[in-house]
Amino acid sequence: MKTYALVLTSSPAAPALTAEIVDRALAALSESTRGETLWLSEHEAWQVQFSVSEPPDADQVRATVAEALANLPADVNVVPDDASRRKKLLVADMESTIIEQECLDELADHIGLRDRISEITARAMRGEIAFEEALKERVRLLKGLKVDVLENLYNRLTFMPGARELVATMRANGAYCALVSGGFTFFTERIAARLGFHTHQANTLDIVDGRLTGTVSPPILGREAKLAALERLRRDLNLQPEETLAVGDGANDLDMIRAAGLGVAFRAKPVVTAVARASIRFGDLTALLYLQGYTRKEFVAQ
Repeated sequence: MKTYALVLTSSPAAPALTAEIVDRALAALSESTRGETLWLSEHEAWQVQFSVSEPPDADQVRATVAEALANLPADVNVVPDDASRRKKLLVADMESTIIEQECLDELADHIGLRDRISEITARAMRGEIAFEEALKERVRLLKGLKVDVLENLYNRLTFMPGARELVATMRANGAYCALVSGGFTFFTERIAARLGFHTHQANTLDIVDGRLTGTVSPPILGREAKLAALERLRRDLNLQPEETLAVGDGANDLDMIRAAGLGVAFRAKPVVTAVARASIRFGDLTALLYLQGYTRKEFVAQ
C-alpha cells in the first residue's frame, strides 16, 4: 500500500473550505483507506491521508472527490505523501505564473498592436502554433521600440499572489529555485533578483542604439529549453525526478511539467491542465506549498 494526501485548497483572499466541503470530500473516500486529517490553513487548505495499492487508484480518488465538489471554489489534488513530498528543486515559468502579466502583450500597447500580439500569444500558449515562430513574429512587430519602454514596463509588473512566499519558503527549506521563461532576460534578471531565485534563463532581445531591432539573439529558448533546464539542474543537484517541482500555465511549459516529480498547471490553458499532476485554479502560488505539506505557520515571508 502507498500513502497519498488528498489536498483541498481555495483562494486565500476568500477562504472557502467549509465543514460541508470537507465532509463531502471524506464521504467520497472509503473509511477503510482514510488516515489522518489536517488543516494546513483554516478554511483555506486541508488534507487527508489515504492508502491505495495501485497509483491509478489514487487518480480515481482525485476524480471522485473533484466530481463531488464540482462547481465549488476548491482545487482538488492528490500527491504522494512520502519522503519526497517537499521538493528540493523549483522550476517556475515567469509570465502569468510568477508575475501577473504577459510582457510582450504589454509592450504591444505602445505601438497599438495589443490585440494582434495578444492573439498570437494566446494561440502559442494553447499549443496551436509553434512557440519559436510565434515569438519571432511578435518581436518583429516591436522593431524600433525604445528601450525606455522596457524599463517603464518593468516598473509596472506585479507579482502573482503567493510568489514571494513560495520562493522564500522553499529556499529556507533548502530548495534550489530557477526562473525559466520564453520571455526576455531584461525582465527575468530583475524578477529573479527581487524574489530570490538562484538562477534564471530567457531570451535576449537585440538592441541597437537604444531601440529594439525586432529580432532575438539565437538560440530561441522555449519548450525544449525549459525541459533541458529542469533536467540539467536535477543532474547538477544530484536529485531524483520525484524531488522536483515545475509550474507553468502555457503549452511551452508542458514538457517540464510532465518531467517533474510534481508538475503543476497554474491557472493554465486546458492543454496544460490535462497533463499536469496537479492543477490550481482558485488558489494562489502558496497552494504549491500546501501540496508539499507545508502549513501556513511554516511559510516564510520575504
